[in-house]
Amino acid sequence: MMEAMTCPHVEALPQSVEPESTEGCVDCLALGERNWAHLRMCLSCGHVACCDSSPHRHATAHFGSSQHPVMRSFEPGENWRWCYVDSAIV
Repeated sequence: MMEAMTCPHVEALPQSVEPESTEGCVDCLALGERNWAHLRMCLSCGHVACCDSSPHRHATAHFGSSQHPVMRSFEPGENWRWCYVDSAIV
């Protein structure tokens, strides 16, 4: 796995954020679908969305519309974070 770097976007995150849903990708569920590959959670607002390997790529779409820079894996046993602005694991 790549070594994590630090970026100013991590420092600007809230101390803690609760997931918007524990059921899955909020946007896919709103469409009546459950065909995501992996889940991601926005560390600015808690929005839970599907990864880029999923058909709708809702996590990246959330970044595009919100400009919230950092997400983390919402998969059991994973704790890595990704900064969209810096295109890096942070």
